[in-house]
Amino acid sequence: MKTIAVVGKNFGDEGKGMAVDFLALHSPKPLVVRHNGGAQSGHTVEYKENGKKFLFHELSSASFRGVDTLWSNTFYPDIYKLGEEIEAFRSMFGFVPNVYAMSDTCITIPDDVLLNMALETSRGDSRHGSCGMGINECDLRTVAGYGLSLSSINGIKANDLYKSLLKIRAEYLPKRLKEISSTLTKTADEYLQLLSNDTLLKNAAEAICNNLHYINILSDDSLKEKLKETGTLIFENGQGLLLDRNNKKYAPHLTCSETGLTNPCKFLEHFGYSLNEVIYVSRTYVTKHGAGSLPHQCPRETLGKLEIDQTNEPNEWQGTIRYARQGDINEFVAEVQKDIKQNNADSVKKSLFLTHLNETDNCILMKDMNIPVEQFIKLPEIMNTFDNFYLSDSHYSEDTTKINL
Repeated sequence: MKTIAVVGKNFGDEGKGMAVDFLALHSPKPLVVRHNGGAQSGHTVEYKENGKKFLFHELSSASFRGVDTLWSNTFYPDIYKLGEEIEAFRSMFGFVPNVYAMSDTCITIPDDVLLNMALETSRGDSRHGSCGMGINECDLRTVAGYGLSLSSINGIKANDLYKSLLKIRAEYLPKRLKEISSTLTKTADEYLQLLSNDTLLKNAAEAICNNLHYINILSDDSLKEKLKETGTLIFENGQGLLLDRNNKKYAPHLTCSETGLTNPCKFLEHFGYSLNEVIYVSRTYVTKHGAGSLPHQCPRETLGKLEIDQTNEPNEWQGTIRYARQGDINEFVAEVQKDIKQNNADSVKKSLFLTHLNETDNCILMKDMNIPVEQFIKLPEIMNTFDNFYLSDSHYSEDTTKINL
């Protein structure tokens, strides 16, 4: 089995979904693993053969190709939201993708989302840029011993799940509210009121139980058999390297998960495999959708003929997408080299997937100059870091060109 990790090089929105779709087109018997974050990720894929476009959150970005999705135990799915995504996919493409999950995968619950929204709203102008989807709260609750694994709710009746949610609300919620009480302001009141609304939990329990039938929950032994049938295992990261929970340079505007090779390498080691290739994805420029520092930020109109991205419209939680040039060449490769070193991946094939070349006249927009892509990939620092290159100059993965040096 060949194993490939797709990693965003920057702050997200690099084109990871397109890269995963491209790999699915050119790989035997692929299976895609979602392994960090949860429903807050948004990967848009456009399909050349039918002109359709879909925004993926919890499903694999290769779902249109009939590729199955696997949730690892480092992914925090929102089963309530999953139903909406699957039904939207079914209405557009006419079938339901297969979703598999490790049995100890823990789910996001409504109280996680409400706590997230209460905190982020209270921060006012100091918001962290959270999507308001409760991923960090789910992580904190799970670590505190109140996680709800898929195996523990598999086959459960809605009323019994409702009781479990009420127990978490009675035992865990008061402790969490005490921890954050000094942070909360009046702007959080509407969310705090919903944290005492039992009807909300009852409705959520019914929806979650209804949506569980979309998921095939696998034991370790069953997953081992699934992997034996897989020709190419593709890891689809949810956020970019610069948002990794351990990247203190950009704290506190980070995600709560590892966004690089950590999760894929641990997963593969657990099942007796190793990583063959990592593909780092970057636009020819940099975007950031959320609060926090953005080095080399500049007006959008100075970068070229950038298209309007309807999936990155301004929203309440992340504000307006911002734009920047890449740094110097050392900045460009720094986080990649750090990720490789931290995960002992020196022997792994390393590739760079460059997107949006059509918007910048086939140039990489560095802080001091625009470098034609043909020259850029031959720079010593780039050639010493990457073995292969994937170049995309359209919306469609089918148009991607692979270059081997």
